[in-house]
Amino acid sequence: MSTLTEKRCRPCEGGVPALSRADAEAQLGALDAAWQLSADARALAREFRFVDFFRTMSFVNALAHVANLEDHHPDLEVGYNYCRVRYTTHSISGLSENDFICAAKIDRIVVS
Repeated sequence: MSTLTEKRCRPCEGGVPALSRADAEAQLGALDAAWQLSADARALAREFRFVDFFRTMSFVNALAHVANLEDHHPDLEVGYNYCRVRYTTHSISGLSENDFICAAKIDRIVVS
């Protein structure tokens, strides 16, 4: 079985069910512990903290590169020293494996 970081996102135009809470919780185990499921298990979120704006924006640019390569884009909230990332698959109103693939790839670009 390949790890999430070795997978690629697949186009999702709807017509498939979102992951169940149990399936989402199982996938969550492959990510950094800072990722959290929303109360309704339809979104995945994490806040990243940085020492300054330059490092924050460097992270955002790296994240944008991953998002474009995977053609799966998160919702972002960005400030001076933080970036809040929220993944969901809008076409199915919930989580898909794509969200977890991207989250795993984002975990790999974070440098303390």
